[in-house]
Amino acid sequence: MAERTLRGARLGGQSFEDERGIEFAARQQVGYRCPQGHDFEITMSVEADVPANWECPRCGAVGLSTAGILPEEKAEKPARTHWDMLLERRSEKELEDILKERLELLRGGEIGPAHLHRANAKKRKATA
Repeated sequence: MAERTLRGARLGGQSFEDERGIEFAARQQVGYRCPQGHDFEITMSVEADVPANWECPRCGAVGLSTAGILPEEKAEKPARTHWDMLLERRSEKELEDILKERLELLRGGEIGPAHLHRANAKKRKATA
């Protein structure tokens, strides 16, 4: 029975391995300063791309790098309107033709709200 028992450890456990023969990755300390004046350092790999800003561990504000790394300017795309998207699919000439066609159908009572259809039908019967 004693051979089958497991050695227990508490939750969140400890590692039973030792650190002999382990080479740690090369690291660097990167400094940041937040708008509140808090200076802090973050340990990063030497191979890591160092970000220009990092959240301050004290106040949560965005701290900027003290090494002079500037944040990238994001190119803002102009807002696309419905008209812009429509012009991507059709030319202005096509749109004018479609508008004329739909207006003729609307005026003829073939499309549109039902109350307009009834009024146009009565007019057609009266003139006929």
